Amino acid sequence: MVGASAGATGSLPRLARLPETGPSAPRVAPPALLEAAVVTHGLIAPEYWRLVLDAPAIARTVEPGQFAMLTVARGEESWPVLPRPMAIYGWDRAGGRIEIVYRVVGEGTRRLTRWSCGDRIVTVGPLGRGFVLLPAAQRIVLLGRGIGTCSLTALAGVAAARGIAVHALVSARHSDALVGGEAYRAAGAVEVREVVDTDGSSGVGPVGAWLAENCRTGVDQIYACGSDRLLRLALEMARATGTGVQVSLEAHMACGLGFCHGCATGHPGLVEESPLVCRDGPVFRHLPSAPVA
Repeated sequence: MVGASAGATGSLPRLARLPETGPSAPRVAPPALLEAAVVTHGLIAPEYWRLVLDAPAIARTVEPGQFAMLTVARGEESWPVLPRPMAIYGWDRAGGRIEIVYRVVGEGTRRLTRWSCGDRIVTVGPLGRGFVLLPAAQRIVLLGRGIGTCSLTALAGVAAARGIAVHALVSARHSDALVGGEAYRAAGAVEVREVVDTDGSSGVGPVGAWLAENCRTGVDQIYACGSDRLLRLALEMARATGTGVQVSLEAHMACGLGFCHGCATGHPGLVEESPLVCRDGPVFRHLPSAPVA
């Protein structure tokens, strides 16, 4: 799963689970296990692939920020042993399809690129606790870097449909690594800012100034994924302005359901187990009153 690294959360400011009940609690439906047919699959940018699956049981209940586990091994293949967690980029509830955008980072995702239209891939989802739009929200900021932006794109569409003004920042190493901007614009975001390392526009200074200006004029919630640096900027702004922050974390997973306990967010050696990214997250919240480490 792509986001801020769960392995680093011990060095990040305090993050808490989203509430179990109430208006700020995420909607969570039981996941489905199915063999999803590949509808579309191919490169959409030099670094990114788009995979559309026919998965009506998942499309029916998925919420922004949730993910799916894809079994990359085919038929009698015994490797890769573990499925791969993938953020759900978007969906068509009526058509019963889900969309996943991913980057090849290892042998598992390299093998995933070989799946073709008509192939059926074992898929489990929707999984995890996703983002929550507060009932009275009028204006939100989305901060995403690289493939981490793919956890945020669906949120923009849901928010815009509710009449919430969406201001989105898309960050990457270079222009070929930018992803999500078109999805934000198609969803109706009022502002989409794309920044990159190669020209310095993704630096702490310019991004921090952009975020501060947005918060100065009033933001109900900040949502972040894909970069510890962006998360820290969001949390510093939260402390200064009282704005709430929700962040999506990533972790290596074996099951995605909370059985294996392999995605705990804390440091090794803690007496009590810290929250699990798959079951308690992947979305967590920061309380603005908590100090920034």
